[in-house]
Amino acid sequence: MGHLSRIASKYSLRQVLTAPYVVLVLVLTLALGAMSYFAGSRAVDAVSVTHLREIVGRIAQAVDRHIVGSAAVLEAAFPEGVHAPESLTSELDELRTRFWIATSLHRDPNNYVYFGNQQGQFIGLYRHSEHEAELRFKEAAGDTRTIFRFIGIDGYLDFSAREKRVYNPRERPWYLAGQTAPSHTWTEVYIDFTTFELVATRARRVLDKDGAFAGVVATDVSLKDLNEFVGSLKISENGLAFIIEPDGLLIASTVGENVRGLADGDSARVNAADSENPLVRRAYEVIREAGAASRGKFDGPVARTLQGPLGDAVYIAFDRIKDDAGLDWITAVVVPRSDFMHGVSDNLLLVAAAGLTAAALALVIGMRVMEWVAKDLRRVADAARRLGDGESLPPLGIDRQDEIGDLARSFEVMQYRLRTDRLTGLANRETFTRELERRIARRQASGRKGDGFAVLFVDLNHFKQVNDALGHDAGDHVLVEVAQRIAGQVRSGDLVARYAGDEFVVLLDSVDTDDEVQRVRAEIEAALSAPYVGDREVTLSRIGFGGAVGMALYPRDGTAADELVRRADREMYDRKFASRPSAAGRSALR
Repeated sequence: MGHLSRIASKYSLRQVLTAPYVVLVLVLTLALGAMSYFAGSRAVDAVSVTHLREIVGRIAQAVDRHIVGSAAVLEAAFPEGVHAPESLTSELDELRTRFWIATSLHRDPNNYVYFGNQQGQFIGLYRHSEHEAELRFKEAAGDTRTIFRFIGIDGYLDFSAREKRVYNPRERPWYLAGQTAPSHTWTEVYIDFTTFELVATRARRVLDKDGAFAGVVATDVSLKDLNEFVGSLKISENGLAFIIEPDGLLIASTVGENVRGLADGDSARVNAADSENPLVRRAYEVIREAGAASRGKFDGPVARTLQGPLGDAVYIAFDRIKDDAGLDWITAVVVPRSDFMHGVSDNLLLVAAAGLTAAALALVIGMRVMEWVAKDLRRVADAARRLGDGESLPPLGIDRQDEIGDLARSFEVMQYRLRTDRLTGLANRETFTRELERRIARRQASGRKGDGFAVLFVDLNHFKQVNDALGHDAGDHVLVEVAQRIAGQVRSGDLVARYAGDEFVVLLDSVDTDDEVQRVRAEIEAALSAPYVGDREVTLSRIGFGGAVGMALYPRDGTAADELVRRADREMYDRKFASRPSAAGRSALR
């Protein structure tokens, strides 16, 4: 006490009373800075994992949209149960018609469908545009292919050229793959020798009337648009994404090339292990190690934090894409942690400056400011944790104009973007799926009967023709109006979402009978067929625009989310194609 008295006697009372509290404020400021940095780091870790997984999911959806039409193309070219003709010449007109229809389904990217048989005969139809096409045909094994140009499905075949080299379909990779596969199969990704772009071919064997192998039908899928999609992704300042095959060969990437020119003028595919980008090489090492540890079975998407090529922390998320035809690709997203930490570091400096200012001005104000800041940071950190767990959050209610307010608003915007379709303003696919899973979990937990619900799957008719006739901007306006019409036919407690492209889904709450669901379905289909706004109405009427709606009732039609969606999707397709004339009917009409 005597020592403290001697110190106090040398200073004014203001100094003696103020100095300890200033020191305390400075200490608290340091603690606040550390808490801010820790909370920000936790927020970054939680958000980054969600963000990367969402991008991996978007890439997987893009791959699915890109290849999904190939199966339908082969089915249209040779429907199940249709036998291979004994002679291509005798059924040339019918084959040409079917191939035209097949290449009309998904002309981008499936604009080429072809067939070769055991006799060495070949027919292929290549669509140059909506109306122009060429027919590639050879009648005998020793003949060269003749190319005819024509316009329209029944257009006159105008001789264009005859190839110089004999083309033997029985020696081609697509024929050999389809010959040995029991069903649909994919060839290896290869470089097209004319465009130097990567291409994958889907093939299926065709049987004769006795059930014996007769030939192979195939369609090419250019991967150029998929590469452009991945290249256009805005991930972060130094983030990147890529798609590879399990052996590391690049299919698409945001950085570098997937095809490299050789000194002899030839081209070769680039392996991720040989990429010029160190992040790609490091990411491939991790993917390869994870594949070896799990024997290629990712319980994904997998998200990890790893040491980058320069010793810095790097986030990575990756997943494996497979289908029943043998497609096996890996998607990956890689982002340096520093890309996410800029805001946190800047915020730390501002918090320290605010603490020093508070210490100089007044103890009480400083203490209140620190409590105010700490409270909001705790709310942001809690929101980040809950967002990372997939919860739907109410607004944070943080009305600040500093970096913490920016961070809070960023979380709210991020949640909105993660859960909302940007074009229509409806919920997106992920939001719908999670809400459906939560609804099922609540229903199963309660065990109550009479608390059912239904899933509706809506698919638009001839929407591709809308884009072709009116343009994609007008097509987007039609999608927005369709979304409004569907939302206008359901209750406020129901959920309407855009599932993919021109597909929508509806979760009808508290319905127990078919009659209730049938009524809503009829109202939606009627709303979609009603006249549209402005000059588009004439074109839409000519096209026959509208929609088909499939339904699935819980728990009668399924007790799992994917099971209900599949059931509604399948019923939608049955309903859609039941209203269309058969292929034989269309032939008779001609």
